[in-house]
Amino acid sequence: LHWCHITTLFENDRHFSHLSTLEREMAFRTEMGLYYSYFKIIIEAPSFWSGVYAIMNDKLTEYPLVINTLQRFNLYPEVVLASWYRMYTTIMDFLGVPTKTCWTVNRGKGLSPVESCEGLGDPASFYVAVIFLLNGFMMSLFFIYGTYLSGSRLGGLVTVLCFFFNHGECTRVMWTPPLRESFSYPFLVMQMLLLTYILRIPNINTGSLIALCVSNIFFMLPWQFAQFVLLTQVRPYLPLNILFTAIEFTVSLLVCFILMFGNSMLLTSYYAASLIVISGILEWSPKILKKRRREVYVWVIEGCAWLFGTVTLKYLTSLVFGIADDAHIGNILKSKFIGYKDFDTLMYTCAAEFDFMEKETPVRYTKTLLLPVVLVVFGVIVKRVSDRFNLVFHALQLLAYSVLAILIMRLKLFLTPHLCVMASLVCSKQLFGWLFYKIQPKTLVFAILALMTIEGSANLRTQWNIMGEFSNLPQEELLEWIKVNTRQDAVFAGAMPTMASVKLSTLRPIVNHPHYEDAGLRARTKVVYSMYSRKPANQVKTDLLKLGVNYYILEESLCVSRKKPGCSMPEIWDVEDPANRGRIPLCTIMSKDSRPYFITVFENSNYRVLKIPKE
Repeated sequence: LHWCHITTLFENDRHFSHLSTLEREMAFRTEMGLYYSYFKIIIEAPSFWSGVYAIMNDKLTEYPLVINTLQRFNLYPEVVLASWYRMYTTIMDFLGVPTKTCWTVNRGKGLSPVESCEGLGDPASFYVAVIFLLNGFMMSLFFIYGTYLSGSRLGGLVTVLCFFFNHGECTRVMWTPPLRESFSYPFLVMQMLLLTYILRIPNINTGSLIALCVSNIFFMLPWQFAQFVLLTQVRPYLPLNILFTAIEFTVSLLVCFILMFGNSMLLTSYYAASLIVISGILEWSPKILKKRRREVYVWVIEGCAWLFGTVTLKYLTSLVFGIADDAHIGNILKSKFIGYKDFDTLMYTCAAEFDFMEKETPVRYTKTLLLPVVLVVFGVIVKRVSDRFNLVFHALQLLAYSVLAILIMRLKLFLTPHLCVMASLVCSKQLFGWLFYKIQPKTLVFAILALMTIEGSANLRTQWNIMGEFSNLPQEELLEWIKVNTRQDAVFAGAMPTMASVKLSTLRPIVNHPHYEDAGLRARTKVVYSMYSRKPANQVKTDLLKLGVNYYILEESLCVSRKKPGCSMPEIWDVEDPANRGRIPLCTIMSKDSRPYFITVFENSNYRVLKIPKE
């Protein structure tokens, strides 16, 4: 079944092989292009280690700063893939085996012909293929997970089919393969499977704990937000009283902190604070409360102590170390509950991925019967909690994922697959043995699957029918102009997605980029985006010159587009800069006449390049 998953992904991506090298690179837009650029640097370097050294001493991404991108950007996946690619091409070249097929594509419409290649010898194809293979392997893990949790291979089948029937709600890997969760999430599935095993066996062995620690590391290293997901797993340790697992999580956090060269966001995170607090509670609570550990009011007291202690410790550590890299996370949560607004918060919440879960999502869950089945399972677990204690962890995890997904739509990534895993419990004799005495398990399960297939097969056909190819001629013209008409050391600023493409395809220095999890970078981005504010042109020019910018790429669409009320760039700036509210946006003025503070040196239907004179 996991090979079927791979086929589906490649089917959706079939036109990728017909793109030119430049078009492929542009297709890896926003953060994706930024991540892929480091893979490209390593494979094009004279040696693997010289490439690693280059990304650890990067001079292009945040000009004029020199940064260690392995510390900042969770780039270990790119390092590993680059090493595999170099080994693969070296071995194949030595054996004389061709690794790719190339041809010239006549694009018509007055466009110049381009060379296009396919095969694992093509860097972009290799990169995407490994990601798809990893996520195909994940489907095997889902089958094993569902089988083990339910005690029946039918449960594994239910999990996998539910994943396919709700494929559009479960993953984005087919559209955005280089994103961090594409590398990270399969290891969370492995980690959850290991946790399920550990919670069930009477005597925990060292091998299981080591495997759990390794899976945690592999989950955390590729993705900066993995710590927030693991934070949701920590809370259930209180009623389950599993101190050893909290220790394992602490060890894995310290290993990641070391491997990421002391990434401050890990050290001062809510997750790190929570592990310290939870270890203290689990150590001292039994001594104080003695035999009252399983009473509900004790769990409430411990939960309140955990919440208060975590927030307090997180605040104190951030204050002591002077770290504000993840301050925007707290602000995003504030915006969800009390309507808090500032520039950084609106940059997130105005994007659909960080908005509340769309109302149609529960409806889609219901149409495939995923939600009704899980609600029945959840109800049985709650009703019979006293003798089904080993399933409490999964029920609590489902609640945590539900809260995350409701608050931030992008986090359906965790909720939907976990719903699929929980659906496997419809096959559990432990929960439904009383019903299986009256109805054959296979009869019941296949009847449910048959009903799920009605909507599920329609969803699959919709997924398979989505085909197309990437094309962005205006951006291609922009990048080609930059290559031909600017110096190699010319410094660029502009919208975050465009900056990722500029760095990837032209190797020009940039001052801002889409990786927003750094306080200094957020401050730089605010300066760069002041072009879309209502500030005076001379003030914006002065601020850009302080950053060392030579060229600014203006996008008129950012000036006028409005995803929802209050979310155009000028409206976002009205919140941040009320003193200038009511004035004409600077981007509107620049799109008509950039003089005297800027000089227009390139213009097409989407982009305008403004040169910033130093006089």
